[in-house]
Amino acid sequence: IDATGEPIYLRGKGMAKTIDDKLVLAISSRALFDLSESHKVYLSSGVEAYRQYQIEHEDEILAPGDAVPLVEKLLNLNSRLGRARVEVILVSRNSADTGLRVFNSIHHYGLAISRAAFVGGRSPYPYLKAFGCDLFLSTHAEDVRAALDAGFAAATILSGGASRAASDELRIAFDGDAVIFSDESERVYQSGGLEAFQAKERESAREPLRGGPFKGFLAALNLLQREFPDDDCPIRTALVTARSAPAHERVIRTLREWDIRLDESLFLGGLTKSAFLEAFAADVFFDDQAGHCELAREVVATGHVPHGISNEPSI
Repeated sequence: IDATGEPIYLRGKGMAKTIDDKLVLAISSRALFDLSESHKVYLSSGVEAYRQYQIEHEDEILAPGDAVPLVEKLLNLNSRLGRARVEVILVSRNSADTGLRVFNSIHHYGLAISRAAFVGGRSPYPYLKAFGCDLFLSTHAEDVRAALDAGFAAATILSGGASRAASDELRIAFDGDAVIFSDESERVYQSGGLEAFQAKERESAREPLRGGPFKGFLAALNLLQREFPDDDCPIRTALVTARSAPAHERVIRTLREWDIRLDESLFLGGLTKSAFLEAFAADVFFDDQAGHCELAREVVATGHVPHGISNEPSI
């Protein structure tokens, strides 16, 4: 917690960056590749049968998972800059023995991933700090929640997102409340309704919102953007929020206070986000509300961020 009482996310790296620091993505094997068949073996027959299945099929290349286009575009930024500013690390519940198939597939697709943590059935989140991760993507919701609780940006990748047309530009879209920002405003909305929410936002228009779990990742991404010429940046970001006027002012002033730039900001006033995400041509979209994620996953790879009041159990 900082001097103002605000949680500091990404405690492993903090907000400080130098030109030599890397933006680090930690990703699970099931987010990176399609392991659905072997996972069925694990669920039906247990760990040993799963281990034997992977050994028997370790020379068979796995199909790309939903996050592969994102990984490829992140790693391609290193070539554009001429130095290693981005690193992708595999963090997996597999053992090294069963993970050999995953590394064979990494080599096949030419992904520059050399570091990994195979934790033999346990959650890999304790290693995120040691690796200095900015973002953790997994298909295992419990691991994602543990990472969020530990102060890292994390999301559960949902399968089914449509693939974008081939493009070298990396496009990432974020929801606002409970993702980039804290869920303080969402709590007002859910307890008092739209009128109470809008009144609170008008009253607090010049009071910056507290940071949410993705504030640190967005800041790191923004620093990476600044290393490219303004007219030739291969990264584009967007805020896609259900907010509308007058609740927009606080968001704009907050980002200005943080010195974080978003390329596009869409204030939709409750409209369904899917069509706008498709128009933005997002490679991935992060949202805290499961209902929004279910709609978004039809058109874009989507990461559910199980954070804030919308993800607390109902009493």
